[in-house]
Amino acid sequence: MSSAYDAVVVGAGPNGLVAANHLADAGWSVLVLEEQPEVGGAVRSDTEVHPGFVHDTFSAFYPLAAVSPAIRALRLEEHGLHWEHAPAALGHPRPDGSWALIHRDREVTAALAEEQHAGDGEAWLTLCREWDVIGEPLLAGLLQPFPPLRAVPRGLWQLRKLGGARFLKTLLTPATELARQRFGGAGPQLLLCGNAGHTDIPVDSPGSGLMGLLMSMLAQSVGFPVPRGGAGQLSAALRRRLEARGGEVRVGEAVHGVGVEHGRARHVHAAGGSVHARRAVVAAVTAVQLFGGPGRAGSLVPAADVPRRVRAGMRQFTWDPATVKVDWALSGPVPWAQPPPHSPGTVHVADDVADLAQALGQVSAGLVPARPFLLAGQMTTSDPTRSPAGTESMWAYTHVPQHVGGDAGGEGLGGRWDHDECERFADRVQARLEAYAPGFGTRVLARRVLGPTELESRDANLVGGALNGGTSQLHQELALRPVAGLGRAETGVPGLYLASASAHPGGGVHGAAGHNAARAALAHDRLRRALRRS
Repeated sequence: MSSAYDAVVVGAGPNGLVAANHLADAGWSVLVLEEQPEVGGAVRSDTEVHPGFVHDTFSAFYPLAAVSPAIRALRLEEHGLHWEHAPAALGHPRPDGSWALIHRDREVTAALAEEQHAGDGEAWLTLCREWDVIGEPLLAGLLQPFPPLRAVPRGLWQLRKLGGARFLKTLLTPATELARQRFGGAGPQLLLCGNAGHTDIPVDSPGSGLMGLLMSMLAQSVGFPVPRGGAGQLSAALRRRLEARGGEVRVGEAVHGVGVEHGRARHVHAAGGSVHARRAVVAAVTAVQLFGGPGRAGSLVPAADVPRRVRAGMRQFTWDPATVKVDWALSGPVPWAQPPPHSPGTVHVADDVADLAQALGQVSAGLVPARPFLLAGQMTTSDPTRSPAGTESMWAYTHVPQHVGGDAGGEGLGGRWDHDECERFADRVQARLEAYAPGFGTRVLARRVLGPTELESRDANLVGGALNGGTSQLHQELALRPVAGLGRAETGVPGLYLASASAHPGGGVHGAAGHNAARAALAHDRLRRALRRS
């Protein structure tokens, strides 16, 4: 077993594995070190909730993976990955029993919207046609290293077709206002705002409209696909591909530090000993783990080797909210009060836009939400292999504050998130579902609650239960991610590259942060070699 490699990748989540694959494709020898006993990071699945049921431990639906150039280029279908889809990508039940739905056929989605409010069908199709024009260059710009020099010219040309500054204003409009401007009925407004709620950007703030539009149009164009057999199958395919190209993966091996010699990252100190990195160290860990920062005393890089501007910037680093996730094994389908016309894989739960905004606002204010906004998944509906016929593998998650200042629900939850608090909050989550699906509780065969502490123990990158490696709000995006002046994989330490969701473009299973880190490492290596020859 070698102790020297061209590149050492710290962390075998999707970003780390994507980076490792692209480096291996360039002919580099690559070692990936992972603390957990299996690869995947937050893309894993397990069978611990109930016999015969597969549950995705963390993330579950992967529209960004379906469109990401970094992942699509790997042709993972040739390595055993199979995608599955529910009949509808996304659904949002309403108190009157009706549903807002995104079907994968835009005409069906439009027809359903038109039935509920005249004019909304054509408004939805107009939005889709606009996405047809701007979607591809917009995604390319968001997923490329910042600034996206290749994507900008095409994006500007396509933007002209949509009215230039007028449509740019659309992209910058808050989700609540964008939804109100475009649609008269409540259904499409809920869909846009619910999708905006996938991040921690307030739905009445700039940036939320772009997120709501992006996720809604991905649901419409590629659906919300899931890997057949569980989320872990995506990670397994990434590992198989890497190993087929000569890469090596070591699991159960925690990394304790990155050694810097003569101003360059050259060693990774792990439980099994130190490993020499001849060309690059790629760190698929949070910026706080790498450099130090809020909530962490130490760092993988010695403080003396962290550039001064990075140290100063990390003191202002902001986490995204914490998370509580509940998994259920159900003896039958979810007993919705009124079944939807097409069964969705992903389900959002909030009474209306005001209810959704209030829940997210309470989290921003440091309060445990009284009526949490839920993102839920009907996994057997999406992939029949997840549980026995006639049953449902189900989950829901919601955000809570990183630092709890009070409980808007009046039950005294204080943010300890021990077993008692997690179970009490899970009862609150389940009550929200019971209101839309009477009898839900009678179908529960088993329940598991993963609070912030448990999530972090299963994936060290989920610090305090944060899913996105730091806030998605505008003050920590693009050139400001993770600190002002970075915005790329480069860290200020030669030979060391940040490849996690803490780097641009942030959270989501798209592999872009890993791909960007690999591209940067390859480019810098070519430059070093060229300079040596000159």
